[in-house]
Amino acid sequence: MPQQPPVRSTLARPQRPDASMSLLTNVMDHSLDDGYAEAAARKKTAGGMPKTLRAKLGLAAGLVLAALVVTVGAAQARVAAPVVAKEREELIDRIDRETAAADELESTVDKLRDDVSARQREALRQIGGGDQTELVGILSGAARVHGPGVKLVVNDAKEAASGGDSDPRGTSGFSDTGRVRDRDMQRVVNGLWESGAEAVSINGQRLTALSAIRAAGDAILVDNRPLVPPYTVLAVGDGEGLSTKFQNSADGLYLHALQESFGIRTSISVEGELRLPGAPSVIVRTAHPITESAQQRTGKGTS
Repeated sequence: MPQQPPVRSTLARPQRPDASMSLLTNVMDHSLDDGYAEAAARKKTAGGMPKTLRAKLGLAAGLVLAALVVTVGAAQARVAAPVVAKEREELIDRIDRETAAADELESTVDKLRDDVSARQREALRQIGGGDQTELVGILSGAARVHGPGVKLVVNDAKEAASGGDSDPRGTSGFSDTGRVRDRDMQRVVNGLWESGAEAVSINGQRLTALSAIRAAGDAILVDNRPLVPPYTVLAVGDGEGLSTKFQNSADGLYLHALQESFGIRTSISVEGELRLPGAPSVIVRTAHPITESAQQRTGKGTS
């Protein structure tokens, strides 16, 4: 009886622990789609650049473009510089010409004023009156005067002169400003007149009974002429007596209070000889009502 070959027994392979999760296993093992993998392989075969190299090339291109823009701008500025310089020189020349013309006109005006003053004095002499006429000319301010007197200099406080950030005229009070104001100069001048001054001038401007001291912005105007600090006040009179009376007067004490409290700088000195110019004009102009005959001549009337 033939012998049966022995039956070999094969051991079954052990199952994977994740055999029941074959779908998830497949996803994890093949996370990249085959199409993407194929495209990446083609790109690598074609010799594509690494990202770092592309970034460097992009940065270099940006720097070259920026340098090109700066170079073009500098070239344009260099080309335009002569034009700007020429325009600036033309503007400076124009300003100089206009300034010279204004100075010439001002000189002409001063000459005409002197001529008017001389004619006024001559007219007063022709009318008669002798010494009385000369006295009237001195008191009215039409005539030039010289003699002893006092020199009073009033200047802004140092903080105001240096130009702070606050507006020195921003409020109506004086407590926050070191600037000399028009009303301060009014009190100074009135105090000198009251103390016995015979003639007064501020920065070369002769004061008369018709003079006005007022403000326009930051400037002090005397007869519509702007003045700049320091304000030099000359007063002809009894020097020692005038100085003493003014400093002891209410206006002199007011000026001293400005100096002590707000830094206004003042100085007063007795002078042996002062020379004051005559006022440009002392003509008094008055208004008169228009009569019916004048209306008929001019053909104007009221409706």
